[in-house]
Amino acid sequence: MPMPFMARTPLKPQRPKLPSSFPLWRSTRADLHGTNPPLKNDPVGDRVNLLGLDAAGLVNLCASWGEKPFRAQQLLKWIHQRGVSEFDAMTDLARSLREHLAANAEIRAPAVISDHRAADETRKWLLDVGQGNAVEMVFIPETSRGTLCVSTQAGCAVDCRFCSTGKQGFSRNLRLDEVIGQLWWAEQALGGTTAGAERQISNVVFMGMGEPLLNYDVTLAALRLMLDDRAYGLSRRRVTVSTSGVIPMMDRLREDCPVALAVSLHAPVDALRDQLVPLNRKYPLDQLWSACSRYLQSAPRDFVTFEYVMLDGVNDSEDQADQVLRWVADLPCKFNLIPFNPFPGSGLRRSPMDRISRFARRLSDAGIVTTVRRTRGDDIDAACGQLAGDVRDRTRRTERMENKIIPIPIERPAALH
Repeated sequence: MPMPFMARTPLKPQRPKLPSSFPLWRSTRADLHGTNPPLKNDPVGDRVNLLGLDAAGLVNLCASWGEKPFRAQQLLKWIHQRGVSEFDAMTDLARSLREHLAANAEIRAPAVISDHRAADETRKWLLDVGQGNAVEMVFIPETSRGTLCVSTQAGCAVDCRFCSTGKQGFSRNLRLDEVIGQLWWAEQALGGTTAGAERQISNVVFMGMGEPLLNYDVTLAALRLMLDDRAYGLSRRRVTVSTSGVIPMMDRLREDCPVALAVSLHAPVDALRDQLVPLNRKYPLDQLWSACSRYLQSAPRDFVTFEYVMLDGVNDSEDQADQVLRWVADLPCKFNLIPFNPFPGSGLRRSPMDRISRFARRLSDAGIVTTVRRTRGDDIDAACGQLAGDVRDRTRRTERMENKIIPIPIERPAALH
């Protein structure tokens, strides 16, 4: 009888690296760290980047120029729905407004440093966001959908033990132009806004670098643009925010813009989750359960997705699957089990596939929809947990951990009896 999940081939452990040369323009690695002259697509003077304005921001900008609100709606469509960046091409705008825009505004996404394609057609871009930082985004094509995974921070301060991004430390939150600019750029690169072309991006997941809910205002503004029918027109069911459990912001998102929710669980008891997801020390599992229950009152889907990375000898026993079942009791949910994607210095190993299968069977036999995450893009370090970019770490975590591979003192919880 077929299982309700699929076993996948193990990944190749590789360390994400910034390329030594940038193929899209003449540049050097020093450009990224600010020691060379500015890149050629840096903003000119004090021009406002229209990618950094949401619908209300465009209305305010047009009003400050003496233009009516409908001009902002026209701009919104030209920029986000049609992907146009040249003001002269915005033919239904008055010539005087187009000239004013050309002199005072620009449409500029983060500069692309590198563009890699995996054997399975997964595509990963490395984007320059300035001040010595680069972030990554990934496009995952499938038969029935195309998913873009976007980043919200340069680095991440949550420091989950199994995540390559967190190992790099944290620099800063991304701005709106840097977050929505990822979708804007990917649409152009994939040909989705070309006249007559079918959009390839049907889903967006906030699962790239960073914790989206710790950059809440920008995440919210980006979500609203993605859902706006005058912009990208995505449905709430096709946009997913992943969080490690920032409970106050989960409650705010439920009120402000409830989209599909994915929660990084990774452990069924506080003692273990404290070690794997340090944020659990502030927002423990009982509070997380309650926050998920509240979110479902407004969510576009009738379940919460739980992400669970499978770590050899750490969180993958059948007894721990039973603990998971106890924790999710009466909470509508589905599970994505994620084979761990190795990176140097983690001190962790991937669970064997037979153990992942037994864990999955335990959950599915209890009536929980359970899948094993299909690994995509591992040959270009684009798989889950492997996004690292290049981060100037203000937390100095990289410096403190340099050349130290420290085993993580994780003890498996005692079996339930």
